Amino acid sequence: MRNSIIAAAAAIALTLATSAQAQLTKTIPGERKTVTATVESIEQSSRQVQVKMQDGSYDVITVPDGMKRFDTLKVGDKITATYYENVVLQLRPPDTAHVNTSSAAIKKAPDGKSAVTGSVQRTITATVAAIDEKTPSITFTGPNGWKYSGRVQDKKALSQVKVGDKIDITWTAATIISIADAK
Repeated sequence: MRNSIIAAAAAIALTLATSAQAQLTKTIPGERKTVTATVESIEQSSRQVQVKMQDGSYDVITVPDGMKRFDTLKVGDKITATYYENVVLQLRPPDTAHVNTSSAAIKKAPDGKSAVTGSVQRTITATVAAIDEKTPSITFTGPNGWKYSGRVQDKKALSQVKVGDKIDITWTAATIISIADAK
């Protein structure tokens, strides 16, 4: 899901560049998804849980330290997660210092047992590293070796962006997780 948001971010970033005077910030709302999975295995030391999704695929989830019910989790439990994220983009002047921040929070349900909400927010400054008007595509680079390349649908917007332009990208993700005991 995060890659689809990044792809949308690249497209919107180009739109921002074409209208930089009129609009410096753009919010891209994400879609809300709810998934249910079955616990297949638990690695206590790393707090990693392998789950089987409803479509038969497998995934590994790292459970945050703040989720106190982790020690009661067992193979066969059903986990339901509702996930939402959005992206905010802000075009910045090329001579602005890079941003690289993150924060996270965890909040328990009122009963302290049935669910936990986790949220994460990360902001980075990405630099337009390359533009290919023929494909059309754009490549961004950022802190810690972060690199993203993706196609751009709006060729006119692509022609308005230049290598070296900076864009702050802020991802906000929230997940509500509940655990139902296996029957």
